[in-house]
Amino acid sequence: MNLKIGTRGSRLALMQSQWVKGEIEARHPHVRVELVRIKTTGDRVVDAPLSKIGGKGLFVKEIEEALLENRVDLAVHSMKDVPAELPDGLMLSTFPQRENPADALISAKGETLDQLFPGARVGTSSLRRGAQLLHLRPDLELVPLRGNVDTRLSKLESGDLDAVILASAGLSRLGLSGRITHLLSFDQVLPAVGQGALGIEVRQNDVRTLDLLHFLDHKPTRTCVIAERAFLKELEGGCQVPIAGLALLEGGRLFVQGMVAELDGTTILRDQIFGTADQAGEIGTALAGRLLAAGADRILERIYGKEFQSR
Repeated sequence: MNLKIGTRGSRLALMQSQWVKGEIEARHPHVRVELVRIKTTGDRVVDAPLSKIGGKGLFVKEIEEALLENRVDLAVHSMKDVPAELPDGLMLSTFPQRENPADALISAKGETLDQLFPGARVGTSSLRRGAQLLHLRPDLELVPLRGNVDTRLSKLESGDLDAVILASAGLSRLGLSGRITHLLSFDQVLPAVGQGALGIEVRQNDVRTLDLLHFLDHKPTRTCVIAERAFLKELEGGCQVPIAGLALLEGGRLFVQGMVAELDGTTILRDQIFGTADQAGEIGTALAGRLLAAGADRILERIYGKEFQSR
């Protein structure tokens, strides 16, 4: 039996997909798994910020097309790259156990965020990170930064930047956790929806593959990602908007935090909500509604350039 995994070609994406491949082959010795590299729009266009490219699914669209055309059997995604709505016929079937979702600062001289000197040049590809950093440290100079983890770290090593902000999960998976200078707290910088989690996407009617993957699903991760993505969906979020969301599950109690910010960080709207694990989707949607009522609708209208109406 053969399975093909659609994956981006970056070192991190290949490592994540290779891990899934190894887990499947160890659990199902009769299955042979092949990785199929697919270049996405986000991989091809590296000379512009994601927020300027426009559209959603910049790192998944071409892989989803390969799934729909039966060129691959499953796709391994970083969940923070996956839009809130999927194409008809596809589903997120499996969520392996999540890594730490926090953001991490790596500085050239070992400084924490508070210790960076005024005017320090900090590289980030994310409007979400940028808005929260400027809210905490309006004296910093933010520099748009694209490319894979190695490319971003090279900008730091060459002296072009004083610090970079990256997802700690990616650094951990690449064996680079030792490079982290400051693991940012959730009070400082709330992570992207789905950050630190992997999601496996398959065709809804592919019962064979669904059955093979069931053992990899981590129920607490699934619950948290469902809550975060319901929050994102209600806000119509994409890479053009500074939106953050994080769900944490302790026992059967679910704690969800959310944020919407002005692009320049002058206004940060945050709220939190509690509930039970079986209410994950409803809790995420309710949190979005509370932020919209608190003024997030006006922020989104300015960014989207149109009147924002929640579902």
